[in-house]
Amino acid sequence: MQIAHATLNNQIAPNAALLRTRAVPELGTARTATKDEEIFAEGDRAAYFYKVVSGAVRTFKLLSDGRRQIDAFHLPGDIFGMESGDEHRFSAEALGDVTIIAYRRCSLEALATRDQGFANQVIESMMRSLERAQNHMLLLGRKHALEKIATFLLVMAERLAEDGHVDLPMSRTDMADHLGLTIETVSRSLTQLERQGVIELPAHRRSIVLCNKAALEQLEA
Repeated sequence: MQIAHATLNNQIAPNAALLRTRAVPELGTARTATKDEEIFAEGDRAAYFYKVVSGAVRTFKLLSDGRRQIDAFHLPGDIFGMESGDEHRFSAEALGDVTIIAYRRCSLEALATRDQGFANQVIESMMRSLERAQNHMLLLGRKHALEKIATFLLVMAERLAEDGHVDLPMSRTDMADHLGLTIETVSRSLTQLERQGVIELPAHRRSIVLCNKAALEQLEA
């Protein structure tokens, strides 16, 4: 994989050998990754933070017993990998073909000074991430399986849907690891909602049609 540098002083992000990149003047370096490629690993030096241009990224932590907990899915416009310490607390992988922009963490102040719009984007993205993290904590601790699925579908619909059609970039396994469920429970819950006429599952199983959004909202509540 080849790397083209922009204003990153020729420094390469952790695991950049797995990413194909092209230069973006002024702000950062655009990179592409394919399905399941690692963008950074837990414990890597947090020299960069990232913005999703297209595709989707999952951030996760592997537990001591081998289980995986996905804390978030990052979609176009989202900023991720911003750390308060020197190391990444989670790992990040591409869900499919993705394009991201890598920004040097140490250049954040200069970037924000140069481009107020960019500074606003960073602040807004961080606030949205915090809100989602708080909602995710509540979801994991206080909701049963069907409520978790309903909440997840409503959130994804808000972020992705077109005319009630949600094309999920993540697999059922990803959903399970995000919601603290088994893949069997996720599949069973989706089938139950389909039988009740709340959703429709087309032949392409990652595509979901929300037929009765009000029913999902009632479940979430």
